[in-house]
Amino acid sequence: MAKKSRRNFEAKTDSNRQAKLAARAAEREELAGNPRPFAGVVGECDIVAMQQFVPSATAKVELAGVDHPVYLSTVLPGAIAALTRAIPSGTESFVGLQTAAYGLAPERDLAASLAWVAKSEAGDTLQAAEPSDEDPELAELLGGNESLEVTVHDNFAWWAAEGAEVHPQIAQAIQHANSAMMPSARIDTPGADAAWWVDAGERAHIRWVRPEDEDALFDAMARLHNRGELTLGDGSSFAGSFRTTGLLVPVFDLDNTKPSDHWTDGLATLDTKFTEALAETGELSSDERASRNGLRARQVTLR
Repeated sequence: MAKKSRRNFEAKTDSNRQAKLAARAAEREELAGNPRPFAGVVGECDIVAMQQFVPSATAKVELAGVDHPVYLSTVLPGAIAALTRAIPSGTESFVGLQTAAYGLAPERDLAASLAWVAKSEAGDTLQAAEPSDEDPELAELLGGNESLEVTVHDNFAWWAAEGAEVHPQIAQAIQHANSAMMPSARIDTPGADAAWWVDAGERAHIRWVRPEDEDALFDAMARLHNRGELTLGDGSSFAGSFRTTGLLVPVFDLDNTKPSDHWTDGLATLDTKFTEALAETGELSSDERASRNGLRARQVTLR
């Protein structure tokens, strides 16, 4: 029996290996996605908050070519991607940010859902976004909006159209969602956009989505922490931070006997300190580097 050529065997093995390596590299590249998918989109920080941790909120947006109301929303019944329903004046559409099915590119998912809205009719639902190369870019779809006006709801009654007969299944879903919801508010403070308060029971928290570059903001936080200035005032303490969709979210534990608007002055003061610390260009001191290492250990990445 003739022997197999070792040269051919090695060539085939090497070829397979290279193909596997290329496939893995392509997979890693795909999984990496866009590190900051909502960059350049109006209301980026609030969109991130609504997608990641806000329980019940909506934001009306204008879409070119769409003449009925369209709302970005935290979550829809069944965590579907979008729906269009009848109202006395015609129709209205809602696009969910917290969905049951996530793709690798959240900006493409959202763009696909908004593009679907333009073609939808009353009674239509979109279970999951189906991005296509034909979809416009998200920044293009939302480019006509100068700001994002967010409405915070204290329940999920908005899941049902006003005056409409509520299906028993939807009524049960609303009741269940309401029972699990924690009180939440967006704190309206100049210079401190996307600061969200929530009463979690024993303590309240503020989760503050910041727009700056992650590394630069982390250095600024390290400088302030080293000085004892990473605080919102008496009754607050820095708890850690989230990292999500390319943004950093400092989190503060709070005295929950104080209302959400009690912290407006503290947020404004800390925002000013952030601005000053971000403007510092020198290297971190050894103490500041130690603070940064400690802050890194208290960071959680949200997917």
